[in-house]
Amino acid sequence: MKALRRYVDKIKPHFEKGGRFEKLHSTFDAFETFLFVPNLVTRSGAHIRDAMDMKRTMSVVVMAMIPALLFGMWNVGYQHFLSIGETKEFWDVFLFGFIKVMPIVIVSYAVGLGIEFAFAQVRHHEVNEGFLVSGMLIPLVLPPDIPLWMVAVATAFAVIIGKEVFGGTGMNILNPALTARAFLFFAYPQDMSGDKVWIAEKADAFSGATPLAQAAAGNLQDMPSAMDRFIGIIPGSIGETSTLLILVGALILLYTGVGSWRIMLSGFAGGYLMGLLFNLWGANAFMQVPAHEQLIMGGFAFGVVFMATDPVSAAQTTRGKWIYGFLIGVFGILIRVFNPAYPEGIMLAILFMNVMAPLIDHYVVQANIKRRLKRIKVKAA
Repeated sequence: MKALRRYVDKIKPHFEKGGRFEKLHSTFDAFETFLFVPNLVTRSGAHIRDAMDMKRTMSVVVMAMIPALLFGMWNVGYQHFLSIGETKEFWDVFLFGFIKVMPIVIVSYAVGLGIEFAFAQVRHHEVNEGFLVSGMLIPLVLPPDIPLWMVAVATAFAVIIGKEVFGGTGMNILNPALTARAFLFFAYPQDMSGDKVWIAEKADAFSGATPLAQAAAGNLQDMPSAMDRFIGIIPGSIGETSTLLILVGALILLYTGVGSWRIMLSGFAGGYLMGLLFNLWGANAFMQVPAHEQLIMGGFAFGVVFMATDPVSAAQTTRGKWIYGFLIGVFGILIRVFNPAYPEGIMLAILFMNVMAPLIDHYVVQANIKRRLKRIKVKAA
C-alpha cells in the first residue's frame, strides 16, 4: 500500500489546478478517496469527529447486501437446474448463477458510475458515493433473465432523472434503485412480470410462478412452504427471495448504526397489522394468507430493510420515521392484495412514501413548535 500511496502522490499534481489533466480532477479525487482515507482536515470552527464518513457508510450497506447477493446467485442456479430436472453440485449451481448475475451487477455499476463521473466533471464537483449502494440495489431487485441493455437504460434513467436532475446525491426525493425498477416495470412489463422471467433459461413445462403470483391467483395450495419462502429457495428477484439473509443484512445495518431500527420495526409492524386485518376480513384467498407469511413473501423484507431506510429519501424526524415506516408496511400489503396486476406492492409503497416523507416531517416539526409555544404560554401565565 505504501508503494501505491507514493505513486498516487507522484501523479496527483497532474490533476490539480494548473496540471495537464486539471479537468479530470473530480475523477482522480474519486479514485484517491476510494483507495485511501482523505487527508483533508478542518481549519476552523467546532466539528464533530466521527470515523464513519460517507464512503464507510455506503460500504457497510453494500457489505450488508452481500449475503443476499451470494444466496441470490446460488438460487438462480438452483431454480434453473430444478426446472430442467437436473441435480448438480453446489459449486456448479453457484457458478451458473454467478455467470447470470454478475454481468447485471457490472452493467449497473459501469453505467451508473460513468454517468456520476460525467456529471461531476461537468459541474466540477466531487464524485458522490451514493451510487455504491444504488449500483448493488438495482441488480438485486431485478429478475435474472433481464436483458442487459434494459439494465443499462433503467440505470441511466434512475441516475439522471431520479437523482441528478434534483442536484445529485443527498438531494433526490426518490430512491434511485426503486426508480429503475418502476421504470422497467411500466416500460417493459413483459420482462418484469409473468412466470417466465424469474427463472433463468427454464424448461417450458416448468412453472416459474412466484409465491406472490400464486397467492394473487388464489392457488394457496400450490405455494412453497413457509420455511422455503423464509430461506428463499423460490423463484423471484435476484436478492429478494431469502428473508433469512436479508435479516442478516438488517443486523449488520443495526449493529453499525447505519440503518434506522425505527423504520424497520414500524415497517414490519404495519405490514403485520394490515395482514391481520385482511385475515379477519377474508374476502378472497390472498387475504387468508397468514399475516406473518405476508412478511416473508416477495420483496417486502428487502424493501423495508434496504430501501425504506435510505437516509436521503426517508423521513428525518424521529416521530416521522415511525409514521413513515408504518405506512410503508400498511400500503405495501394493501397494494399487494388489492391490485392483482401488481402483486408486489412494497416498491410502489416506498416510492409513494418517499414523496410523502417531507410532508410527514413538516407536520411533525410544526406539531413540536405548537407544543413548545403552548408550554411557553403556560409558564408565562
